[in-house]
Amino acid sequence: MAAGFWARFGALLLDAIIVSISLAIVTLFISGSEINKEYVTNLLSFLYSLLLPVFWGGYTCGKRICGIKIRKISDHSPPGIGTMLLRNLVAGIVYGLTAGIGVLISALMVGLREDKRAIHDFIAGTEVVYND
Repeated sequence: MAAGFWARFGALLLDAIIVSISLAIVTLFISGSEINKEYVTNLLSFLYSLLLPVFWGGYTCGKRICGIKIRKISDHSPPGIGTMLLRNLVAGIVYGLTAGIGVLISALMVGLREDKRAIHDFIAGTEVVYND
């Protein structure tokens, strides 16, 4: 069953909390100064959202806690690196080029569409579903 707006929002919020605390600690050890702090944090955050679903069967920490996961719509398999690059990088560019309007449209799509797919899901050929 497709995961709706609130489950996905809850997972995003949990990821933000978990990752921000973890990244603050890791960034402090890596950079040790304020000069590269934001760059290192952004890079690690991007790698987290890109790689964790690939290596953890479609889950991030927040998604696992909320009982939802990302999967390919074609064969229901976990996403690969190419899929996650489309989902995060290409969709991120689309969202940036639309000055955030794409994010609002995606939120409406998840809230109103029967299949609960957002723009980034269509770009990558994915869906977010509740655990089996």
